[in-house]
Amino acid sequence: MSTKPKPKVLMAAYHLGDRAIPFIRRMEEAGLEVIRNPFGRTCTEEELIAALPGVFATFAIAEPYTDRVFREAKDLRIVARYGVGYDKIDVAAATRHGVMVAIASGANHEAVADSAFTQLAALIQKTVQHHLRVKSGGWGLDIHPGLWRLTAGIVGLGRIGKAVARRCRGFEMRILAYDIRPDLSFARDNNVELVPLETLLREADVVTLHLPHTPETDNFMKQERLSLMRPTAYLVNTARGGLVDEEALYEALASGKIAGAGLDVFKKEPPTGSPLLHLDNVLFSPHSAGSNLTSEAAVGNRCVDSILAVAQGESPGSEYLLNPEVLRPGRMPTPEHGA
Repeated sequence: MSTKPKPKVLMAAYHLGDRAIPFIRRMEEAGLEVIRNPFGRTCTEEELIAALPGVFATFAIAEPYTDRVFREAKDLRIVARYGVGYDKIDVAAATRHGVMVAIASGANHEAVADSAFTQLAALIQKTVQHHLRVKSGGWGLDIHPGLWRLTAGIVGLGRIGKAVARRCRGFEMRILAYDIRPDLSFARDNNVELVPLETLLREADVVTLHLPHTPETDNFMKQERLSLMRPTAYLVNTARGGLVDEEALYEALASGKIAGAGLDVFKKEPPTGSPLLHLDNVLFSPHSAGSNLTSEAAVGNRCVDSILAVAQGESPGSEYLLNPEVLRPGRMPTPEHGA
């Protein structure tokens, strides 16, 4: 008697290591076969294509989901992205090939807000400079403005921007925000001043970016906008590296046109060879803003929820699905019958 093969899932998110075990266990207990990324790094396009025959779902990280990948991956039904960014996924191509793309929205925004605020605070307080001075045998401090009642400028008032605003309220900061579709009730209830972008850049002591990276926001912080900032102001980017013109930022930092920057994300990651690495007024972190144990569990379980929903012939949910048009009336693509 033949045994029906189990639907397969590619666990592409190699970076989780053994912390992926609870997610893998959930999928295996639901009757799925989980194949782990064997490379210990992000899969290339060729490696991804080679791994996808027979795979109906991927627990994705930053591997490239191109039109070619979707064209070759005949069995693929869902890409469940570990996180909320989808720069590496051609969503239009996924839709053409009947593949759902689900993100883990609402799962790690508090962690990103923690990191953004930490960078903001460390920059203002000169935390790293003071640490290195004492460690090297020096002494003395740099007089700096306090966090209490400074002016924070939040560019993008979505989940993360709102979470940053709530943290700023605890320090009685003046909070400026720019968003093309602002939440008016949140702004009113949290004393957030909705202002034009130019006003925010001119008046903020710290500008923190919380926008998606799209063709419209590519190099959003370019030379013209950086030049509006005060020479005592700081820029924090925990969103996407493509939002910042790094050459213009280097010039602004090196010439003292702005005081410093906190960068968790870069155009090329890791940013090997970037001149920004040679500056003393930049605080770096390795694209880790959304990662702590609490958010990791929430994001991972959200990915598993999406995969299990599709395995059962259900939708991952409109809050998470980027391309709901894939769902044709009366028929959900499943591992059993395809798209």
